[in-house]
Amino acid sequence: MTTRDAVNRTVNAGGPVGRAEVVSAVLTSAADLFAERGPAATSIRDIAERAGVNHGLVFRHFGAKDQLVAAVLNHLGAETAAQDDDAALSAADPRWQRHWVVLARCILDGFDVGKLQERFPVMSRLVDAARPHHSETQAAAVAAANVAALELGWRMFGPFLRESTGLAELPATELQREIDAAAVRILHGR
Repeated sequence: MTTRDAVNRTVNAGGPVGRAEVVSAVLTSAADLFAERGPAATSIRDIAERAGVNHGLVFRHFGAKDQLVAAVLNHLGAETAAQDDDAALSAADPRWQRHWVVLARCILDGFDVGKLQERFPVMSRLVDAARPHHSETQAAAVAAANVAALELGWRMFGPFLRESTGLAELPATELQREIDAAAVRILHGR
């Protein structure tokens, strides 16, 4: 059962019960709200209401807002990195979309993502994808960082980039294919 399925099942049945269901519901609800409005504009009460739990349980399981943001970032990183196919490097996958948007919103809201997040499995995966195409580990790491900057830039500034470059009429799926192709070129050192 996916985390989102667990939230839907438990909310419809009157709310999550037990630590695992509460944690799952809170992480999913927080990630969704952070993607929609950013963590700074999302209260613990908003998250608790969406998750179908008492706000005290959010504090009990996660602590303060910074700790919850860190837990959401780690959760999204693990969820995204768990994808087991080559297409998983495509930002067109909805899990990647939400992950990049949450990262971008956290950064824009002033959260120090580099310090809050404990593990960076997505970045490790990008470095691993670049490594066979670069003679040095540092070059592979720079390629992975450039792909992350490309994706975060589109998430933060997409509407401006589309309008200012004449791409406003380009269908979103075609634009995403172009962005993905650019990411692959970067990872492959071309």
